[in-house]
Amino acid sequence: MRKPNLSNIKQAKVLAPAKDLATLEAELAEQEDHLEDTVLRLSDYLSAVEMVIKQTFDHRVWVKAEIRNLSSKGGHYYFELAEKDDDGKVVASCRGNLWRFKAARVLAKFERATGMPLERDLTVLLKVSAGFHAQYGFSITIEDIDPSYTLGDLARQYAEMVDRLTGEGLLHLNQQLPAPFDIEHVLVIAPEKAAGLGDFQADADRLASTGACHFHYHSATFQGNHAPAEIRQAIVSAQQQFYDTYQRLPDLLVIIRGGGAVGDLAYLNDYELAALVAEQPIPVWVGIGHERDKVILDEVAHISFDTPSKVIAAIHSHLAQLVTQTLQYQAQIKQAAQRQLNIAEQQTARQLSQIQSQTIGQLTALRKDSDYAWRSIQQSAQRQVKQAVRLTAERYTQTQTLARQQLAKAATNSKSHQETIMQNAQQQIVQAQRDSEHLRDIVLLHRPSRVLKQGYTMLTDAQKKQTLTSSTQLYPEQTVNIILKDGNAKAQIIDVNMDKEATKNSDTLN
Repeated sequence: MRKPNLSNIKQAKVLAPAKDLATLEAELAEQEDHLEDTVLRLSDYLSAVEMVIKQTFDHRVWVKAEIRNLSSKGGHYYFELAEKDDDGKVVASCRGNLWRFKAARVLAKFERATGMPLERDLTVLLKVSAGFHAQYGFSITIEDIDPSYTLGDLARQYAEMVDRLTGEGLLHLNQQLPAPFDIEHVLVIAPEKAAGLGDFQADADRLASTGACHFHYHSATFQGNHAPAEIRQAIVSAQQQFYDTYQRLPDLLVIIRGGGAVGDLAYLNDYELAALVAEQPIPVWVGIGHERDKVILDEVAHISFDTPSKVIAAIHSHLAQLVTQTLQYQAQIKQAAQRQLNIAEQQTARQLSQIQSQTIGQLTALRKDSDYAWRSIQQSAQRQVKQAVRLTAERYTQTQTLARQQLAKAATNSKSHQETIMQNAQQQIVQAQRDSEHLRDIVLLHRPSRVLKQGYTMLTDAQKKQTLTSSTQLYPEQTVNIILKDGNAKAQIIDVNMDKEATKNSDTLN
């Protein structure tokens, strides 16, 4: 529609508030030719919309919707309703109101039939009537709620969850694990300060006091929309904390919840939680606390119990059975060992008797053989002693002869070596004397006093501590001491000119 010309607003006719839809339609018909130049007040326009809705939707209908949010004030309940497509996208939404004079009856009927309170995320079938208010906009008034539809929807969701777990091979996965042989460490996931936890813990503490079993408690919320996520987080963190401490997995995971409203069980029907429980590498025992109603955790757990007390009773029974079986094995082992000891004792006695008989005969024979052998040894020893005495005398004579020959030869060789050594020593002494005299002459020729008398000088530093023999030791303005044959003098270096070739040759010789 074309935007009205507001510049002529003074000439434009402003419609008075309409009393009913017929009057408004009649007035609009009269002004149809001039409608484009007519300015309506928003309240008049919305009042017309309200009358159209009331006239068109003046009957009640059943509408299926999901509760996205729910709040109450003063006994009234305010809904945010929505419809989603298969992908979970919201395709329609509106507000809904359940007024106080009907709320108590409708909600009580719903809770009696379903066993759970009306909360968000539930899909419900509502009996509604449409309404429109000029100030608050469109909303629907809830007249009634059909609980049987919600029960059917929950049952459908439960069946779909079971089918999905079955198709993915998860429904009986944890049940295929073998039962623990010994239950030493148990992880317990339960609501904090729950009555069922108290009953469980009372028996568990008595069992733990014996040292037979140790319980590790972790809390999580078991009701509300955030309950599945909290329970999953508690399971994961408990497993990780236990592994970090003990470097192994616990023997059993227990999930318990005692008492509470039946409707709270619906929060435990969560696929992600069920899948996590099914995929646990250790057996999971659950005791949710209701005998007639089941949740999806009962389907995937290794064993499901009605109450937490039955869970701890099963643990106690398992350990008692293990002890009984161990005692039976101990008695059987003791009996078998006693039988073996008796048999071994009898066999030992027989073998001892046989050994004694055989030993007496063998000792008699050995005594005879020993006497004969002793006489033979004596005779042989006497012969060997006589032969040894004779050989010793012969070898003594030979040794004396050889020793005398070696001594004579050694004396001859020693005298010859002595003469040779003396000759060599005398020659070396003569040569040493010659070398010594030669070196003495050289030293005398090169002694400093004689060199200085020949016209040479010596150069030292100013303190006469170091003899300066190279230009590399000199530098400009350096004070030096000049030693002559008949005195010394001090001088100062003005310039230093180095002979690079001589310096290089000097370094090479050094």
